Amino acid sequence: MQTTPANAETTEDVVDLLRAQHGRIRDLFDEVMKSEGAAREDAFRQLVKLLAIHETAEEEIVHPVARRLPGGDGIVDDRLAEEREAKELLAELDGMDTGDPRFLKSLDKLRVDVLTHARAEERYEFDRLKDEFSPAQLKGFAAAVRAAEATAPTHPHPGVESATKNMLAGPLAAVSDRVRDMIRDARDKK
Repeated sequence: MQTTPANAETTEDVVDLLRAQHGRIRDLFDEVMKSEGAAREDAFRQLVKLLAIHETAEEEIVHPVARRLPGGDGIVDDRLAEEREAKELLAELDGMDTGDPRFLKSLDKLRVDVLTHARAEERYEFDRLKDEFSPAQLKGFAAAVRAAEATAPTHPHPGVESATKNMLAGPLAAVSDRVRDMIRDARDKK
């Protein structure tokens, strides 16, 4: 079942944008789980990229804003711990053949962890952002998230879960990841 809203690419509200991305992540997990061969590989590559850029943007833009909310430090610290665990498993999966018999079992664990994390973000972070900030501010945050995503790494980098670490390590990791993706894409087209 498709859960990505039709307006996911055009929404100007950061909370709507991030919820739409969560929907696309759910869709991609389903697609990877249900497909085989090249279709599974392609869907998994899309999932890896979306998770990597989505989490980077949250870490650079959304979490620092959420820390300003009452109790925000605890909420963000919990999300960052979840993100690190997910990045570690995603990095392991990113190096695994999607046809490996262990792949689907590990992917399912990642799916449960990521979707649980997404629900926690939506409930404890996003809903509060929507309540505390004006539509103009939410629009500004969405623009900042899109800018962060445009230059974000496309593969997981466990240990880089803060805005500062992303700003320091992110650009080099992003260039490296994007070159790696181009080489893989060129090799796959042969």
